[in-house]
Amino acid sequence: MLGFLLRLLPFWVREPLLIAIGSVLGVRILYLAVRDHDRVAAGLGVVFLVFTAIRVHAVIRALRARRNPSPTASADGAAVDAAPQPQPQPQAQPQAQAVTGSRPRPDTPEKEHNAWGQAVAAVAVFGALGAALWVAPRFMPSDDNAPQPASCSGGTHEELPKAYKDTPRPVTGEELCKALNRPDLAELLGTPEETATTASSTNNTAPLTDGKVAQPEAEVTFDTYTVNVSATYNELSTGQYVKLMKFGDEKDVKTLTVLGRPAVLSSDHTMKLEINLGSGGSGGPVGEGPLARTLSVALDRKDRGGYCDITVWSTSGALPNDSALLNIAEKVLPRIPERPAR
Repeated sequence: MLGFLLRLLPFWVREPLLIAIGSVLGVRILYLAVRDHDRVAAGLGVVFLVFTAIRVHAVIRALRARRNPSPTASADGAAVDAAPQPQPQPQAQPQAQAVTGSRPRPDTPEKEHNAWGQAVAAVAVFGALGAALWVAPRFMPSDDNAPQPASCSGGTHEELPKAYKDTPRPVTGEELCKALNRPDLAELLGTPEETATTASSTNNTAPLTDGKVAQPEAEVTFDTYTVNVSATYNELSTGQYVKLMKFGDEKDVKTLTVLGRPAVLSSDHTMKLEINLGSGGSGGPVGEGPLARTLSVALDRKDRGGYCDITVWSTSGALPNDSALLNIAEKVLPRIPERPAR
């Protein structure tokens, strides 16, 4: 069917069309063959280019024939002109001359100009189509079934609690999520082949503060690790926080400095809660979950109060090196405005 339609096209449209299609397909197939080291595809690309070269040769011959008519045709035309012509009637002579003068000559330059215009237009149109087919794979989404990384919610923002309005320059949970859910987060954790499965955020307030202390939070989960980041806008300095740790169950406490701010590393167990969805609908007791490692960093260099917690844990109980927490902090903390002087 396609071949039949092509044969219906004029010569000066059909041939440039075949040249454009053959050249685009030939070059594209050869490019893919070189990239994938495919000999069969390379041979197919060469076939398309040879076909295109034959069509180009045919167009060149046709153009030369139009510019230089054959000598036989010229001699025949001269013989016809030299033949004796019958004398027309005097009354019909002006009309015959008018008809003769109105006939277009077979080799007028206007027809050749139209042929060139058709050829150029066909090459331009199908050249544009070929270019679109060439660059389309770079911009079209891939058809593979690889899982896409989880993204932070971009829906309607909920109204912030009153504590956020009373706090100067607080970060929100959505902002924390965008700062944490980085493309290189899995690499920072030491598992570069993994993809984030969930990413969430909340605009909570700190417990036991009657809703007066803003505590936004964000969490990103991978197959191996889960990372949680929270910012607490209270009056507790990092030095005071370290003293409180001595009365708790935190383990492996280590003080340090991160980006010029006081910081402390500590370990503690997460909580484990079991919920029974059976007929009774009761939940089990709260138990001890896997060990988590937390890096707490002051919200400003002068440690005026408030801190940012970066916590990592896994269901297996394995933990990454402390360098992973430090690397995450160096990426996330610049996205959190420092707490201004009060």
